Amino acid sequence: MSEERKSPSTDPEIRDAMTALERAAQLARKTAIQTETAIIIVRDGKRVRVTAEELRKEQAEIRKP
Repeated sequence: MSEERKSPSTDPEIRDAMTALERAAQLARKTAIQTETAIIIVRDGKRVRVTAEELRKEQAEIRKP
């Protein structure tokens, strides 16, 4: 996962939309892990396939103190 992003917009609807998109992305990751499937994300402007195992590793890194 990435660092927390803050919307530069002062428009509450845009801020709420960003929050909803982040929540949807997290749910997609959780579902991929549960179903042992991969997701496609964009990293550095390129489409990348991320497996459930890679998502688990990313989660474990985030949870480390």
